[in-house]
Amino acid sequence: MRRAGEVRDTSSRPDQLRFEVDVDAPVERTWAAVTDWDRQGEWMLATRVRGTKQDGRGVGGGLRAVTGLGPVGFVDTMEITVWSPPHAAHVRHTGRVVRGSAAFEVRERPGGSTFVWSELLDLPFGAVGRFGFRLLRPALLWGLRRSLRTFAGWAARHPG
Repeated sequence: MRRAGEVRDTSSRPDQLRFEVDVDAPVERTWAAVTDWDRQGEWMLATRVRGTKQDGRGVGGGLRAVTGLGPVGFVDTMEITVWSPPHAAHVRHTGRVVRGSAAFEVRERPGGSTFVWSELLDLPFGAVGRFGFRLLRPALLWGLRRSLRTFAGWAARHPG
């Protein structure tokens, strides 16, 4: 039996990130936590997010994330392409560094819910970008696993 906070990497392609984590909270509370964009930095390492257009709600809504440590980082802008509360929000990355698509999905399970985060990246700089991503991937995966373990507990306590 899986435990809440156990992170599973279900990626199937080198340009994909796909993780699942079980949360001891109903779908609605987990959804509220997932889409609490302005508080994402409380559980996601080295990232600050805020809703922009439409406050980050609904198709056409916007998000702006800044990821980095100290003065080194990048801006990731996104446009919401699917909005289906309390189960799915899909975005298209529109920034200069991060391109591609992402999905934030919440599924019901006995005793709680499962949060699925997936990214299909359009890596910049051709072969150089693919090589660089391979080098950075282990650190990125470590950070995402740690962040999603933190998310599971954070979401279970989220006021919804």
